[in-house]
Amino acid sequence: MILEQVGEEEGAAGLVAPPANFGMVDAGVYRSGFPDAASFGFLRGLRLRSVVYLCPEPYPEANAAFLEAEGIRLFQFGIEGNKDPYVSIPVDAIVGALRVLLDVRNHPVLIHCKRGKHRTGCLVGCFRKLQNWCLSSIFEEYHRYAAGKSRLSDLRFIESFDVTCMRDCMLRLIYRYHDCLQKNKRLQYDVR
Repeated sequence: MILEQVGEEEGAAGLVAPPANFGMVDAGVYRSGFPDAASFGFLRGLRLRSVVYLCPEPYPEANAAFLEAEGIRLFQFGIEGNKDPYVSIPVDAIVGALRVLLDVRNHPVLIHCKRGKHRTGCLVGCFRKLQNWCLSSIFEEYHRYAAGKSRLSDLRFIESFDVTCMRDCMLRLIYRYHDCLQKNKRLQYDVR
């Protein structure tokens, strides 16, 4: 997908391309492979507030300068890229990234790793579990973005991810956004 961008100045036109493996996860949540300078114009159009970067390597200077110029906050969760089926994905990194995704103050947000396949696929798969998607739909989406390079270890991780570990985080967000922490307001529930 390549779009034509027309600048505010007369005759300032250029081509704008999304990053590789780009897709919309949910309203205000996007995924992709590593963005390069050619995709900065596209990302600017998304009016991002945050980027969730899933690689352990330092963010490149050109990308960091772009984020700073646009006022975009970077959240880095260093997950090693690994093909070894016996090396597990760090649950705490996924939980931390999910906390960023669940907080709408960070939206619009872009999730990315190098190619937008495995690490991004695991995070999105766990996000889908929070959305109560069935596993077959989660796996189908993972396969679509992995482009024939699915990893059984990733699918096992997604399947075994326990969404109840996110309960406290989700309750804090509900309390915050519905003013339930004020003394005169409390959540009411039925204990039948």
